[in-house]
Amino acid sequence: SDWNFDIGDSGWGNNERQFYQSDNATLKDGHLVITAREQRKGQATYTSTRMKTEGEVEFTYGRVDIRAALPSGQGIWPALWSLGANFREVGWPYTGELDIMEMIGGSGRENTVHGTLHWNRGGPTAPYSHTYQGGSYRLSSGTFSDGFHVFSMTREPTGVVWMVDGEPFYSFDFSGDADFEPFHHPFFFIFNIAVGGNWPGYPNASTKFPQRLVVDYIRVFGANGSDEDSDGDGVIDPLDD
Repeated sequence: SDWNFDIGDSGWGNNERQFYQSDNATLKDGHLVITAREQRKGQATYTSTRMKTEGEVEFTYGRVDIRAALPSGQGIWPALWSLGANFREVGWPYTGELDIMEMIGGSGRENTVHGTLHWNRGGPTAPYSHTYQGGSYRLSSGTFSDGFHVFSMTREPTGVVWMVDGEPFYSFDFSGDADFEPFHHPFFFIFNIAVGGNWPGYPNASTKFPQRLVVDYIRVFGANGSDEDSDGDGVIDPLDD
């Protein structure tokens, strides 16, 4: 009941080649499974799912943990990400974007995930000027399709930190500029597998279908209040820290 779906084969601004539909999302053994298939529908040659909590669940400051196992293959592009809740009113990139995890498959890239933020240079009222910053995390061995990992992000008034399995790998500090005003407001979540696009390139003969993004859980932790004593020891959390 917390999720709804984007539907269609518009390319989604990245020249992707899938048709998004709800049929490709299922629950199995307590896991969410999003499946990308080689299947013609509309103008697309593949089908997948893009599901979101828009209008249902939003978060601002705090921590997000998502435990997931990723798909693989040339042109396969899974993402666990978020957009500002005012997306319908102001559009992208004015609403801001926080990518908790993206992975692009093929060419030995499946051992690396990316965390990124996107915004409009000059803020929501300035002319269109998309920009972004981010970092990446590489496994010491194996790939992210071998098993589950926990992809995390914390957002505070001062900035954002990205983690994999509890290990921070990139941080970004907000200045007082109008550029970062969107990141102090609620966002909603999006889970999807794109097939093809400007960044990953397109499937080829080496790409095997179906491919699956398996999510064990998503957990959202609120930020403590400045006077909160979460462990009841009589000392407020900021002093404990």
